[in-house]
Amino acid sequence: MKNASAVEPQWLTAGEQLVWRSYLHATTLLEDHLDRQLQRDAGMPHIYYGLLVKLAESPGRRLRMTELAMDAKITRSRLSHAVARLEKNGWVRREDCPSDKRGQFAVLTDQGLEVLRRAAPGHVAVVRAALFDRLTPEQQKSLGEIMEIVAEGLQPNEAGADLPWLR
Repeated sequence: MKNASAVEPQWLTAGEQLVWRSYLHATTLLEDHLDRQLQRDAGMPHIYYGLLVKLAESPGRRLRMTELAMDAKITRSRLSHAVARLEKNGWVRREDCPSDKRGQFAVLTDQGLEVLRRAAPGHVAVVRAALFDRLTPEQQKSLGEIMEIVAEGLQPNEAGADLPWLR
């Protein structure tokens, strides 16, 4: 017998299921495509490329580790592992934060900036071919608006929210 207080799930309609599966299929293929291109051409996974870009765009090519984790939407432990690998390559270095003894900065080195400069043209060409060249300007605009709405709904602002960079 069913529990009277149990709420029946609101299952996806056939049309919603098609959209959901198309989204999963496309995003999985796109992420793999970007990752393979960057591994082949620059010797790094897509996540590392994103970290280097965030640092390159930051004042002084530096960000606090917690802010970098937040920007990359990853856990602090995953960021720490990634930065350790980037340090080993000579692309990033860590610096202590003078105002917070527990805080650290990740700093993009000149070597890291050069690796990023060499990797960027191939990466942008793959992004353009895989996504933007396949969409009309109107579709591009719609996709951007849709992704903004989805992201806003998934990034709560209340204290205590379970977000990767807080773990």
